[in-house]
Amino acid sequence: MEPFGRCAVQGLDDEYWVPEHVRVWLRGLGFSLPLEDMEPHIRAWDRWMRALGDFYDYRDTDGVGRVYEVHRRSIHPAMRVCREWGSLLLNDRTQVACEDQACTDWLAEWMARTGFLAAAQECVVRAFGLGTGAWALWVDAGASEVRVRRYDARMVVPLTWDEEGVTECAFVTRAFWRGRAVDQVQLHLRGAGGAFFSPSESSGGASAAGPSRLTDDESEGTYRIVTACFDRDGNRVEPESVCPVYETGSAWPTFSLVKPAIDNTRVDMSPYGQSVFADAVDAIQAVDLCYDAMMSEIDNGKMRVFLSDVMFDVERDGKGGRVSIPFGKGDCTVFRKVMSTEDTIQEFAPALRTEAQARAFRVALQTLGDLCGFGINYFDLENVGYVKTATEVSADNSALMRNIRRHEHALEGAIAGICRALLAVERRIGVGLPDEGGIRVTFDDSIITDTTAEKRQDMDEVAAGLMEPWEYRAKWYGEGEVAAKRRGASGGSAASRGGSDGGNAAQEGVPGRVRRREERATAAPAQMK
Repeated sequence: MEPFGRCAVQGLDDEYWVPEHVRVWLRGLGFSLPLEDMEPHIRAWDRWMRALGDFYDYRDTDGVGRVYEVHRRSIHPAMRVCREWGSLLLNDRTQVACEDQACTDWLAEWMARTGFLAAAQECVVRAFGLGTGAWALWVDAGASEVRVRRYDARMVVPLTWDEEGVTECAFVTRAFWRGRAVDQVQLHLRGAGGAFFSPSESSGGASAAGPSRLTDDESEGTYRIVTACFDRDGNRVEPESVCPVYETGSAWPTFSLVKPAIDNTRVDMSPYGQSVFADAVDAIQAVDLCYDAMMSEIDNGKMRVFLSDVMFDVERDGKGGRVSIPFGKGDCTVFRKVMSTEDTIQEFAPALRTEAQARAFRVALQTLGDLCGFGINYFDLENVGYVKTATEVSADNSALMRNIRRHEHALEGAIAGICRALLAVERRIGVGLPDEGGIRVTFDDSIITDTTAEKRQDMDEVAAGLMEPWEYRAKWYGEGEVAAKRRGASGGSAASRGGSDGGNAAQEGVPGRVRRREERATAAPAQMK
């Protein structure tokens, strides 16, 4: 049977949040919900990412007391910040290597087949915006297939956690079964192999009475995925082909939380993370205020033409009256001088103040970049068209580099964790894979660091005996330790022979390896659009 069945096809809308009847059910199982303390902050961050709320849409009053609707223009700076972090941290050249080369090759093939890295980048974007994201396993036991699904903070409910992390978690999504919308709850629990629901729970009620058996201190510590579905009214439903409890046999958590490397200062001791722009809301407002002012200045600064009454032709209306023929109505650039008999044309062209406003816009962008961890020069209007070398970027963005390393360290743990769980469940369903050993994630930093210079330095260290050839291969070619030692001992790389260019080493027969560019990396400062 499929543990989540065909009803598990996600149909999420932009406003989906954990429904109240699901919260009641989880509380009935004895869980406290940290989501309720963090939800106001997550909702606020979500609105800033979508440029919604009272700051962007509001009412104002003109000089005669008339109320009118106002929409402030936006370049979506909050979303841009999150997308920049997603592109800086993950791309198609990110590599995952295990100590066993067979596991490395299998993971590379799986990622290429499923498009994991592309989806993972979007998960990072949402996680950095809302403070928390997650990857969780989805198992189709009937088809012997394991997938990895992504979630954001709106759908993540930690159940068991401490200062070291979250060990049990629930994920809530909207699914559709036979045309009916259902709320699907997937609990990833470490517990005993017995029953997971009390008699009152299995009867279909949204709330439970009596003790919960979702957890058991006597368990062996393997993870199980418990699935429950509810209709819109909060009643339990049991779609066909859905397995209520699926034993993964994995000692590793079957999910991984993704959070920016930022302390949560909003709610103390919360398992949720904090948005990367949580402390930059004022800067986001400043950016859009400056942008809207510039656009309004251009719009209001258009030339206006004033014509006297005598310059307007007239025509008969349907009742025999005489009316002026309108023109210039489309862009409101031509106006009629009422009660004027002067046969003149007056032009009005106000002076634009865009230069001063552009300077203010630039300051706002710099402040936003600094507060969001990019450094003060990352978003810079005056560097349009100027291409910097990687060395220059490294020198100018030391703050950015430090923050990238912090975020990469946190992200590496999440990627390695979900890969371990994936391999464990794949073994359970019959895929012949050895023990993966250690897992290492290699991020592509060629835009920030001069990889050519770093490679040359590492080759010098290999020649001097300060670095082993297999360490060089493992670092730059994504090979596992065993394979790297075997190929390094056979002299299969330029580095192991003291060659001058390790990037040109022969690498045929190394599945799953992503070649790195040998040309000098260049990068242009990111530009706000």
